[in-house]
Amino acid sequence: MTAETSQTLDRGLRVLKLLADTDHGLTVTELSNRLGVNRTVVYRLLATLEQHALVRRDLGGRARVGLGVLRLGRQVHPLVREAALPALRSLAEDIGATAHLTLVDGAEALAVAVVEPTWTDYHVAYRAGFRHPLERGAAGKAILAARQTVLSEPRCTLTHGELEAGASGAAAALVGVTGIEGSVGVVMLADAVPERVGPRVVDAAKEVADALR
Repeated sequence: MTAETSQTLDRGLRVLKLLADTDHGLTVTELSNRLGVNRTVVYRLLATLEQHALVRRDLGGRARVGLGVLRLGRQVHPLVREAALPALRSLAEDIGATAHLTLVDGAEALAVAVVEPTWTDYHVAYRAGFRHPLERGAAGKAILAARQTVLSEPRCTLTHGELEAGASGAAAALVGVTGIEGSVGVVMLADAVPERVGPRVVDAAKEVADALR
């Protein structure tokens, strides 16, 4: 019994490691081939890991690391925030808009770090812990866009009025960070995002990605 339990645990850990080493997830067939076990075993492993939010599967059936992995250690989220804060502070002060780091949590975008500018008369109030569907808002759409193609460089996504009336957003996905799907962006009270904001957001996304590697 001990050997069987240990073997199951070993396979589960190997699944997590395989998923952590890919940016685009793996199918059941791909996991089956890499583990050298049949698909039924993989389905059972994924089902168990999903119950603990350690793995999630997208609409296409590809398995990815879930945010439950981050929750295993209470210090991980603070470390992610700490790594991102310098770039977010610089972005917020430079643009004069609220900057944020957003990560994927299931089918939702979850703001895990938010920095508001100190010198503006007014700005959009945004809080860490705010959630919204990935299909709405610049932060989620930037992540979805990155899933559609293999990017070597982040690209900026712009939206207007999707999460708050009168507010515009700009975001760029984190590229090349194994095991983390997310984006860096700004939200501002404006009818349109000024031209200089896009390149600045892309630079900030690069900075955060470098800090998280």
